[in-house]
Amino acid sequence: MSASLDVLGIGNAIVDTISRAEDDLLVSAGLIKGSMALVDEARADQLYELMGPTTVISGGSAANTMAGIASLGGRAGFVGKVKADAAGQEFTHDIRKAGVAFDTPPATDGAATARCLIFVTPDGQRTMNTFLGACQALGPDDIDEKAVAAASVLYMEGYLWDPPGAKEAFLRAAKVSRANGRKVALTLSDSFCVGRYRAEFLSLVRERVVDILFANESELHALYETADFDTAVAALGAEPGLLGVVTRSEKGCVVANGDRLIAAPAYPVDEVVDTTGAGDLFAAGFLTGYARGLPHQTSAALGAMAAAEIISHVGARPQKNLLQLARDNGIFA
Repeated sequence: MSASLDVLGIGNAIVDTISRAEDDLLVSAGLIKGSMALVDEARADQLYELMGPTTVISGGSAANTMAGIASLGGRAGFVGKVKADAAGQEFTHDIRKAGVAFDTPPATDGAATARCLIFVTPDGQRTMNTFLGACQALGPDDIDEKAVAAASVLYMEGYLWDPPGAKEAFLRAAKVSRANGRKVALTLSDSFCVGRYRAEFLSLVRERVVDILFANESELHALYETADFDTAVAALGAEPGLLGVVTRSEKGCVVANGDRLIAAPAYPVDEVVDTTGAGDLFAAGFLTGYARGLPHQTSAALGAMAAAEIISHVGARPQKNLLQLARDNGIFA
């Protein structure tokens, strides 16, 4: 069966509230800079009161990646749960306007649509505080097996491991994808997420549930419990049948495919404004190239370009047409 989608993403459907903040505000609020923490609704309200002027933009890791793929001319779909409230309507509107297929029915009761309160410090680092809300209602019944079977790549985020129902949805979708000869990709999402579920993530890799693994340096160190980058990359490359992709900020990325390592440079950017979504958009570029059968070096260049566009402005959705940007830079003909 031919694929009707290049990539189908499953993840948390979240509306981001972004504000600039000084480091001392993070300290006074008891926040760990650069981390992602799960918070309840009361804590989310408390943190919101500490924010200055805000920018509200639809987000969610896998959803951002799918929006990036669509901007690159790829065929992307997304599965995630919102509530039938104003924020849920905003998320639905935004992702569809981005060109992503999104058909998951909204919840009519229960918690509100998820939101993430993001504090961006002057160095562009983001500290995220996520109220999962309606995301926790995502479950196996939300998986459309025909859509999964028709996607060349199934892409899922490590954050799905927090809500039990979403975890079950992840495993069901992965089973369908592999049964139809498709590829399954996982992004580790956050080093704290890896800390919570390290053994399970390694099992997904070693039991061949996952074919492609995305991580940044801190996530990779957490996965293999080593502070030495070369040791961690060697362990990644030794995983049978796995394609590992590791982002290294301004140092570019490394693609590990068995005993073959490919290093690719970062894309130049004049000013780092907000690193929110950098990894998400790198994955968008890489997966677009992968789905088109491009060499890993070219896919990495696409990822670096997409990530550079995102960190040049506030918010984790592209503000420029990434396909045109890729053509202007000679990555696509």
